[in-house]
Amino acid sequence: MTDVRSEVLGIVSMVIEKEIKDIPLDAHLIQEVGADSMMALEILAALEKKYRVIIPEEKLKEMTTVNKIINMIESARKRK
Repeated sequence: MTDVRSEVLGIVSMVIEKEIKDIPLDAHLIQEVGADSMMALEILAALEKKYRVIIPEEKLKEMTTVNKIINMIESARKRK
């Protein structure tokens, strides 16, 4: 499942314009990394497109760290 981790990190990195090495997996993306709600929506859209899954918008508030996003993607892929 390392692929998902590096892919999610790549998407997050691209959207928030930070180096992957500057994004700790358990850091709060908005409070600690500098993302904002528009970036979160952009990350959500990119993930849905990449993995061909639908993530309900109410799940957005749970997407606070890279690790939580990875878990959410893995769960969504299992439900497909």
